[in-house]
Amino acid sequence: MTQDPLQPRKCAELLGSLAAPERLRIIRFLRDGPRNVTEIAEMLELPAVNVSHHLNVLRFAGLIQNEKRGRFVIYSLVPGVMTPEAESACDELNLGCCQIKLPREDS
Repeated sequence: MTQDPLQPRKCAELLGSLAAPERLRIIRFLRDGPRNVTEIAEMLELPAVNVSHHLNVLRFAGLIQNEKRGRFVIYSLVPGVMTPEAESACDELNLGCCQIKLPREDS
């Protein structure tokens, strides 16, 4: 049996990890560069504990990564997951199974 290039189970898991508006906003926020939980919580206007939950979902899905810097944990997009589209008002979130166009905030 040949392997389905779509990988429907993995694709559904990735799409499910983005199924909260806060997570999409986090992805969009992180495309401008790495941030810590406090910065993300301020942007979302949510308690840090709620933001940590959303970050864990995105990290488990392989969309973001974290790095300990001193007493802070810095979150960033996994390299290659977001590609800017030239001549477009969108960036492309590449999930492997599909791409999602995210409008830039300035557009």
